[in-house]
Amino acid sequence: MTYILLLLLSFSLTYFIKNYAIKKSLVAEVTDRSSHSVPTPHGGGIAIAVTWFIGLFYLYFTAAIDSSLFFALIVGIVISVVSYFDDLFELSAKLRLGVQALVACLGIYFLGGITELDFYFFSIDNQLFTAMFSFFLIIWFINLYNFLDGINGYAGSEILFLSLAGFLLFRGEHFLVLGVATLGFLYWNFGNAKIFMGDVGSTLLGYNVAIFTLYYTNQNTDNFWIWIVLFGLFLFDATFTLLRRANNREKLSVAHKKHAYQRLTQSGYSHTKVVVYAMLVNIFLFLVVYFSANIFMAFLISLIVLYSITKLIDKLKGF
Repeated sequence: MTYILLLLLSFSLTYFIKNYAIKKSLVAEVTDRSSHSVPTPHGGGIAIAVTWFIGLFYLYFTAAIDSSLFFALIVGIVISVVSYFDDLFELSAKLRLGVQALVACLGIYFLGGITELDFYFFSIDNQLFTAMFSFFLIIWFINLYNFLDGINGYAGSEILFLSLAGFLLFRGEHFLVLGVATLGFLYWNFGNAKIFMGDVGSTLLGYNVAIFTLYYTNQNTDNFWIWIVLFGLFLFDATFTLLRRANNREKLSVAHKKHAYQRLTQSGYSHTKVVVYAMLVNIFLFLVVYFSANIFMAFLISLIVLYSITKLIDKLKGF
């Protein structure tokens, strides 16, 4: 019953935010980087955030979530609030990065740091190194999720997949809360989107994925690679695109439309078709993780598959 109420809350909040945004002309205008063709209300991520944090408090007061994970996740309120103002007023990059750094430090603090990172051939348990690694991982996950929130239903479907995969593998109720919080919004965002998520939603979701990755790594070092594979679609696209742009000596601070999902839409694929194909890839990645006896081999297989998909997209639309 609790999850039905949270789903209805997310659904209803998104509806009211959509109508309010239209009334106040809070819309995402069409730009050279846009993948949409008409001005569309944004800020729907507020519904995800509000529902998510209410659900988190419910889990905390019913002792259904570990306290360290709860406090690390609740820090996300900070980045959601700042990102909302960024949606409205376009805050400076330095301020956004400063807030991300603060949130990363707080998240690592509440998790108690990372005890060990296992890179298969060697492991590192130096606390200074693992803390620095965790810090940059959180910053990167926040930003890459924001980069890949560009077509209807894509960012929402990704977190819905990760929530289901996380619940099947780790059984945490927080995954169900995040799933229903996103599903209520996704109804209005999938297909012919009535509202966009905005930075208020995408930065929070990226932060959540980073915290999940680090929290479960502390339970078992293999879990780090499980999360890397599960998040592989977004992680590979964002990272590989960044490296290719750097290799081409492009100015990395300049907005672009070179991510794989963007080039697919440019080549004629509809937003819905791209999202459906993406989810099929995600299901494959989950099956690789679920049935593989060796997580390092699962990582290599996923890397080869994602690279091959990228090269196929290159043939449709050059980089």
